[in-house]
Amino acid sequence: MTSAATPASASPSRPAAAPPRVRNLDIAGPHGRLPLRLYQPAADALLPLVLYLHGGRFVGGSLDDADPMARHIASGLPAVVVSVDYALAPARPFPAAPEDAYAALLWAAEHAASLGADDRRIAVAGDEAGGNLAASLALIARDRQDLKIAAQVLIGPMLDPSMTRAGHATPLPAAVSAEDFAHCYRQYLPQLSQRLHPYAAPLESCRQAGLPPAYIATAAQDLLHCEAESYAGALISAGVHTQVERYAGADHAALLAHPQLRDCLLQFLRCRFGQCSADSPR
Repeated sequence: MTSAATPASASPSRPAAAPPRVRNLDIAGPHGRLPLRLYQPAADALLPLVLYLHGGRFVGGSLDDADPMARHIASGLPAVVVSVDYALAPARPFPAAPEDAYAALLWAAEHAASLGADDRRIAVAGDEAGGNLAASLALIARDRQDLKIAAQVLIGPMLDPSMTRAGHATPLPAAVSAEDFAHCYRQYLPQLSQRLHPYAAPLESCRQAGLPPAYIATAAQDLLHCEAESYAGALISAGVHTQVERYAGADHAALLAHPQLRDCLLQFLRCRFGQCSADSPR
């Protein structure tokens, strides 16, 4: 089933849960130690697992930047959340970030039971550059077939290094300019050929079939909304269950904290994880 829609009325929020247990740790990454932050709600049964990837245009961002959304998902879903402090450019350009993210995903899946999570219900999520990495992880997992991802959540994702789909017919009061994005892409993808690699530029991929269901959120006053909605259209055309919502009045900086987005992405994940439980009984 596929869908494309503007924001619908969100379902009522559930009662606030107890704060999750939060701890930092390092795991072995492709090029040394890879810092993670774990969010573990108290639960009587195994919970879904969500890997979260922060924004920062590939050159910045941190576990602290991801903390509000990671806590929201952990408490609101609830779910075990693994936040990843992946490699940043220019010191470590592509493919370091997606390989770090994939290493963290494999580690989380392997240790799911000890984390209190269900390895049948794994999602990837991220905002901005992290949205790019979440989309890339969906492609990598499908191609390498090491594990199955149940859902992908892309919040204002950066998907088009060419920046040819950026902007709007009229100028936008964008929090970040096209020049800012282009400068960061040049640091992340120093070789021109990398800008066509599907793991760096998911919008360049011509193989969307078999990808996990997607929730894609965009801000109406964001240069990135055109490319994100183009990617949603490609997923829908390939038969991937896709929910895409553009939030009127929101800009790039405000999207992540939009209350309706926060409710809608939780509802999407509940539905997808519920479907996984129905399809794969123990």
